[in-house]
Amino acid sequence: MASLITRLKRRALREAGIHYRKSYAQCGEDMIVRFVFDALKVDRPRFLDLGAHHPTYLSNTYALYAEGSRGVNVDASPAAIAAFRRTRPDDVNLNVGVGTEPGELDFYEMSVPTLSTFSETQARRYEAEGGARIVGTRKVPVRTFHDLVREHFPVTPDFVSLDVEGLDVAILRSIDFAACRPTVFCIETLTYSSERQGDRIDEIDPIMMAAGYLKYADTHVNTIYVVESAWRRR
Repeated sequence: MASLITRLKRRALREAGIHYRKSYAQCGEDMIVRFVFDALKVDRPRFLDLGAHHPTYLSNTYALYAEGSRGVNVDASPAAIAAFRRTRPDDVNLNVGVGTEPGELDFYEMSVPTLSTFSETQARRYEAEGGARIVGTRKVPVRTFHDLVREHFPVTPDFVSLDVEGLDVAILRSIDFAACRPTVFCIETLTYSSERQGDRIDEIDPIMMAAGYLKYADTHVNTIYVVESAWRRR
């Protein structure tokens, strides 16, 4: 019923000459990603959301889901994945972590859920800065990027959203881009700071450039990369 009401509202707006798309992401990243796929004539991009956090709030993939795309959402929090299973039942929703090797890792649950991390260094830094405190630690099964793609995608996903506190660079370095090169990445490239003056993660740009991506957009918090050859021949 809710989706029918939404479609009727959109139809009424279109008939009134008003065209819009609602953003759910932190800084409109989902609208930029949608524009890129429109330009590339990809109607329903398949996505892999690593560190998915919440099915709608600050989501880089919910706008795609609402328009018919489907994908895989990965988060180490059982509560987060329970919410995904309720709100996005047509996706594959996995309560695991992502890392450079399969196995188990300690997951540090923070008082600010978006800051929960597998990195003890990051967790201790958040506490030292006063931005969040550790509220629990538990073992979580971990899959690699290539494990997730191999097990859940018949072909390479079109879009990857990556926001895994403290492990983004290591995960990117573990990817064999010759074997699997998604067309678009949205990656958090700003570290968290309780004083809102986080540092840029400088290692990410060179990794993506070497893999054949161009930096398409930057919202200061997240950076969107597109396979350069795909963009040039659009």
